Amino acid sequence: MSNILYKVPDLKLCSENAPFPLTPEYCFRCEEEIKKSMFITSIGHADSKEKAKAFIDRICREFPDATHNCYAFAVGAPGDTARIGQSDNGEPHGTAGKPMLNVLLHGEIGEIVAVVTRYFGGIKLGTGGLVKAYQGGVANALEILPSTGKVIYSRITLNCRYEHINLLHYHLPSYGASIVKEDFLDTITYTLELPADNAQSFISAFSNAANGKIKILNHIILES
Repeated sequence: MSNILYKVPDLKLCSENAPFPLTPEYCFRCEEEIKKSMFITSIGHADSKEKAKAFIDRICREFPDATHNCYAFAVGAPGDTARIGQSDNGEPHGTAGKPMLNVLLHGEIGEIVAVVTRYFGGIKLGTGGLVKAYQGGVANALEILPSTGKVIYSRITLNCRYEHINLLHYHLPSYGASIVKEDFLDTITYTLELPADNAQSFISAFSNAANGKIKILNHIILES
């Protein structure tokens, strides 16, 4: 099994707590002028409809005077149509949101949201020209969008003695593990998360270092 599930934008997940206006950590952007109209494509990282809408809201607030703020999102795995959305935002039906969404669904990058902002320059593009402009803006952005692998994580709950605290902390960095919960009673119960490929190696290494005096209470693969 590989740790990498699929590719996602190399951006921070947008949410209601994201800054306004969005910083480059949250938003990748490029622009193009077509027949005096300016098209600004903004790409974000979202793994839910709510986060996609938070991104869209911030872009619309950033460009409130734009002629159109058209959008599309596909917030699951690449090609997954279970959690998608799109809007022409006043452009002729089917000329903006749908072409943008089609590009996202075939772009091999998941958890993605795109907003194309248009400032009308006085020259009409026609329906074919609009489709080309909106899908082209997203396609061009995806070609240069930095991406990273979405990693499959395991969650391990284990029990150990107080004398093993330093051993545990010594092993965590080597396996990309982090503590998400700890309970101190007569012994200590830790809940850890780490890349799934590293889980068995971590368990073996920590168990050997502790002379087998640890107990694995639970080990699950986290859903994407």
